[in-house]
Amino acid sequence: MTTKFERQGAILRLVQQHPLHTQAEVAEALRAHGIDAVQATVSRDIAQLGLTKVRNGDGKLVYALPGAADLRRLDALGSAVRRWMGETTTSGTLLVVQTPRGFAAALADALDAAALPEIAGTIAGDNTVFVACADRTTPAELDAELRSHL
Repeated sequence: MTTKFERQGAILRLVQQHPLHTQAEVAEALRAHGIDAVQATVSRDIAQLGLTKVRNGDGKLVYALPGAADLRRLDALGSAVRRWMGETTTSGTLLVVQTPRGFAAALADALDAAALPEIAGTIAGDNTVFVACADRTTPAELDAELRSHL
């Protein structure tokens, strides 16, 4: 029987060595290395390890290890999104985000500081942020990514 520590260590090694896109792929890779784990367990492990998804060279999202600075930026982004992100609308390659009056600049700053590969840049007004999507990212995908931080 494999311990949680051993399983999580294996996950860390696997995401460094292989482009794993989904929790199911992580679970399958674990099984290929003789470690039994169901998707729910893998999901908890991924959250506890703080794994993030980044775009690889092919533009596909894969699991990756966060650095300490990455964790701080993502924590700040999560906090900003929870406090200031309101209704969203998609328009072409833009995600238009409503905020409470006076907080658009703060949200745009947090989005820029997070350095998400899905975001090309932001423009803030008083209560609206225009978020330009990076190539290969749709506004709907970006909206889902930001809402995952709620």
